[in-house]
Amino acid sequence: MSEKKMTDSGIDIKTCYTNEDLANLMLSNDLPGRFPYTRGVQPDMYRGKLWTMRQYAGFSTAEESNKRYHYLLSQGVMGLSVAFDLPTQIGYDSDHPLAEGEVGKVGVAIDSLADMEKLFQGIQLEQVSTSMTINATGFVLLAMYVALAKKQGADLHKIAGTIQNDILKEYAARGTYIYPPKPSMRIITDIFEWCSTSLPKWNTISISGYHIREAGSTAVQEIAFTLSNGKAYVEAALAKGLDINVFGKRLSFFFNAHNNLFEEVAKFRAARKMWAKIMKDLGATDEKAMMLRFHTQTGGATLTAQQPLNNISRVTIQTLAAVLGGTQSLHTNGYDEALSLPTEEAARIALRTQQIVAYESGAPDTVDPLAGSYFVESLTAEVEQKAWALMDKITAMGGSVSAIEQGFMQDEIARSAFEYQRNIESGQKIIVGVNKFTVDKETPVPGFKIDDSIRQLQSAALATLRANRNQSAVEQCLNAIKTAATGSANLMPLVVEAVEAYCTLGEIADVLRQVYGEHR
Repeated sequence: MSEKKMTDSGIDIKTCYTNEDLANLMLSNDLPGRFPYTRGVQPDMYRGKLWTMRQYAGFSTAEESNKRYHYLLSQGVMGLSVAFDLPTQIGYDSDHPLAEGEVGKVGVAIDSLADMEKLFQGIQLEQVSTSMTINATGFVLLAMYVALAKKQGADLHKIAGTIQNDILKEYAARGTYIYPPKPSMRIITDIFEWCSTSLPKWNTISISGYHIREAGSTAVQEIAFTLSNGKAYVEAALAKGLDINVFGKRLSFFFNAHNNLFEEVAKFRAARKMWAKIMKDLGATDEKAMMLRFHTQTGGATLTAQQPLNNISRVTIQTLAAVLGGTQSLHTNGYDEALSLPTEEAARIALRTQQIVAYESGAPDTVDPLAGSYFVESLTAEVEQKAWALMDKITAMGGSVSAIEQGFMQDEIARSAFEYQRNIESGQKIIVGVNKFTVDKETPVPGFKIDDSIRQLQSAALATLRANRNQSAVEQCLNAIKTAATGSANLMPLVVEAVEAYCTLGEIADVLRQVYGEHR
């Protein structure tokens, strides 16, 4: 009797799969580019256009991050992906007491439009697609990006990119929220509404399973919770009277890629099929509004501080999973990211991993190359079935917002994380270089460190900014936002005006704190 095997989601894996496993799956009509898009959202996928190769970068000051962006663009990156520091993510200026020790550490510090101008110095926004990993203050960063595009003389109808803007997963898994759920949902639907006419090529939300997985969920939980959150955003937009066939086309998703190659491919295929059905059931009739388009990032939680060069192999497997699963955009992690921010060398190797898969592996040469595999098709069906069962539980609770308020998602993720760690510690789950195949002495890897003086630089720049701007215009803009927040007017035009007057991110966030309070 062979040893029992399971995927990381606890799905039993048979010793051998045969044609009998496919008998009840009805695969014959499932073609790429056609509903329900299991096999991909484009009929020719990467033969028509490769996925967008992004590298997530942002650290220290806007000037330093700008240098890294120019370097990455010179190395063949197709789109930029901006990481923001913790104070920026939770709505504090760099000189706020709570920002101490965190300025410029996990991303770039952006306090005002002046920083955004430095961040994209020498980069024409019309010619690059930018993804911004920002949630609670996503509306402010988007306003700054728009204000900068206007200063460059860009056509806003040509500006392309994505803001993550997914607050529900912050309550469930990550924690960088500011306001309670209901006003947060109001801000998100304001963004949907405003972008539909003012910024039509912009992806207004990247509904994120990535951080749910990083917090310890399984692959099944990742798609079940993410699609449930996506459904909640769509229902909120419909309640506001927005057209699902318009805003539905600008929704995008953000998933994790882990090491269990076949389960990850099955996960991506199942997610596309499920989302198409969800959108159709909610009233979408336009095919593009039913398509699940997604960005993938390789698994940060899978990187090990022990024998860090092994992470290059892990990232390669995860890159293949994303490509074989049909991603539209991909970021690959640096091998040293369990130790520090990625060095320039690590970022380059990560990008080269994507390029080798794209140009040397043959993986992109045909659409959905694992389709028809007895194992992959069976696993896709099992992942889908288990994810629907979990979504049904959330629906019975009243949807994602209620499930989060009741702590259901948080408890499920914590339980999975505990079980995974217990399996590592018992040796049931092998992590190479951690609990097996270890070495007595590690070779040190040079890390990338951020100087604590960044906060002083940012604080001095803020003092200069406040001394030189038109203070009465600032107060007028902030009062207008406060008035609109107590009513139903769309906030976005007022926030754009405010950042153009050089109101700071912290000032705008604080005005809404006064109106909405903070989530506890």
